[in-house]
This record gives sequence, C-alpha cells and structure tokens, in this order.
Amino acid sequence: MLDKLKRWLALPGRHGTPVPAELWARIEARLPFLNWLPLDALARLRALSEDFLAEKEFYGAHGLQLDDEIMLTIAVQACLPILNHRGLAAYRGWVGIVVYPGDFVVPQQTMDDADVVHEYEEILLGEARADGPVLLAWFDDDHPPGVNIVIHEFAHKLDMADGDANGCPVLPPGMSRKTWTEIFSAAYERLCRLDDAGIETILDPYATTDPAEFFAVASEAFFETPMSLRTDFPAVYAQLAAFYGLDAAANEERLRATGFVI
Repeated sequence: MLDKLKRWLALPGRHGTPVPAELWARIEARLPFLNWLPLDALARLRALSEDFLAEKEFYGAHGLQLDDEIMLTIAVQACLPILNHRGLAAYRGWVGIVVYPGDFVVPQQTMDDADVVHEYEEILLGEARADGPVLLAWFDDDHPPGVNIVIHEFAHKLDMADGDANGCPVLPPGMSRKTWTEIFSAAYERLCRLDDAGIETILDPYATTDPAEFFAVASEAFFETPMSLRTDFPAVYAQLAAFYGLDAAANEERLRATGFVI
C-alpha cells in the first residue's frame, strides 16, 4: 500500500500521478484547522506533504494496516509546522514513522541519585526520538480541539534539532533566544501555578510536565485553536507565530467574522 501511495505522490515532472482530489478532500475535511491557512499555503502544504511521503518510511505496528489516507493524514500534519519554517530540511537525519493502532507501551529506564537504574513500562500516545523514528498512535475517532498527537511529536523533533528537547528549538534568523526563553519560562511557570490552583486554560495540563512538553502542547494549540492560545498566552502566541511564520489566529478571526466557520 505504501508503494501505491508513493506512485501517486510524484507531481507532474516527478514521474508519477498526483494524489487524487477526492483523497485530499477527505483528509482536509478531517483536519478543519487547515482552514487557518491561506489558500496559497494550503497548495504548498499539499506539495510538501507529497515530498515528505516520498522521503519517509511508514511502518504499521501491532497489525495495523496502513492505508493511503492514514499516511497522508499524518504527513499533512507533520508538514504543517515546517511549511513556513525550514521545509523538509528540518526533518533530515531520520526516515522512520511507526504507527500503532491506539496507545502503546514503551520500555523506559531512569537512574536515581544513587546511580541505580530503574526499568518500567510507560503507556504513550506518541514519542519522538532524537535520532528517529517517530512513534504515533492512530485513532479513527476525532480528537478534542487543541489536541494533536502528530503536531506534538513533530514539534519535539524541531526542539531536538540542536540535540536536546528543552523547549527552545533552533530559532530562525531575527528571533532572540533570550526573549524566547524569558517568555516561555514565565508562561510555563504561570501555567504550573494555574494548574496547581485547578484553573483551566487552553493548554492541556500535560504541558506542565517540563518546558519541552510545554512547547509541544503550545504548538498543538497554535495550529488547532490559535485564537484561544492568543487570548490565554499572547506572548507565547507571538513567539510561535514568528517561529512558524504564520499568524493563524488572524486567519481564524477573519474566517469566523465572515461566518465561514462557527
């Protein structure tokens, strides 16, 4: 099935046939937050997703039969964070994407202060590894607004570009690492205080785990519910808009004002 999809994925001039329009329509209907993209950006996202699929290798785990729609749906979401950022160069150095039919168990190890290694198993929805691959859970049902496993894990991949997932990815020219760190640190501490007080925000409480998870969860909200993120964490939103090269909240606001979305 993957070979079939890759035969589709070469646009004219790349020795193949474009992805069928009806497949694009099904996928884009499944991902309503793509409405926050300008039309020209959506066309570029399609092309980038096709290139992504030609470069990466998908594997179905635990008997999951991958089909064209699953792989292309993942590719579109994986490419959204890099569309106006660095393109596929941001994902160089690894090729594998392992897709599970729901959550999965991964063996973990930790070392305590006495240098004793503890082994345990953790139930995950996704995991990004610095040297690849990316592990993802696939669900046929819709997810809650603002929650996106694919964007979350690929945000981690961007965060790991300098070797560490610490909540501060490699920034594009013109952005200040000092400013980023100050804004994200203050927002992370504020979220932890709000969570301790039982006050909900647009960000999933999982963002309080550590600064790396805060960045990944904030990235989910940036693409899925940008106006809400801008309201709750305006400084974080501004940094992400500069990082991802997209003012998603302005596009959402404009569309809602015209009645295009409710």
